[in-house]
Amino acid sequence: MYEALVCMGDVVDIMLGVIMIARLHAMYQRSRKVLIFLVVIFLAVRIAVAVMVAIQLTHASGEELVLSGNYLCIINFAEDSLFMGPTTWILGIVWEVLALCLAVWIAVKHFRELRQHSSGGIIGDCLMILIQTHVNYFAGFVVIACLYVAQLSPTLSADEYSSDVLIYDGFAQILYMVQLSVLGPRLILSVREYYAKLVADSDTATAMTSIVFQECVHVETSCSV
Repeated sequence: MYEALVCMGDVVDIMLGVIMIARLHAMYQRSRKVLIFLVVIFLAVRIAVAVMVAIQLTHASGEELVLSGNYLCIINFAEDSLFMGPTTWILGIVWEVLALCLAVWIAVKHFRELRQHSSGGIIGDCLMILIQTHVNYFAGFVVIACLYVAQLSPTLSADEYSSDVLIYDGFAQILYMVQLSVLGPRLILSVREYYAKLVADSDTATAMTSIVFQECVHVETSCSV
């Protein structure tokens, strides 16, 4: 069960990474160099994470306890592999910081170009939505990553099965699921919602123009009669 949850989280992380690469590739006007750079860095990070997770799982062992008549399964890791879990989050932070810096840099560049040409409108609004969703996703990821990296502290690692540490771990896992199921999909849904709004506004404007045109034709016809 634990291995299935870990693999599922990794699959979703990979999907979100691909979405992030596609967004940055589009923001950089489909630059092939940027695409190759992002793919190489992302693959290096994911391979390192996969190796660490595999090593940690191979050194994991399960233990069944009975507490007040209830069966509890506890997963134990070897001491030399405990640091690998938080290290994977550190690598994730490195990737997210790189992606955020690239997104902010190209967005600032586009905003300057739009200001020089005194034009913004749809392009400026779309860039603003891309940056807002990216910053929200990055902020959520950093908070969750800090919670997992904090597990390296002596206070939390001294007694892994105390009630306070278990509550802490549960809270971190809940936030992690929120990041995967809410903040991640917002990277796509926000752009789709903006596009749908543009289409709706365009249809409304077209309908209003048609109504005004019909009224003008009606008035001209009445006057001619």
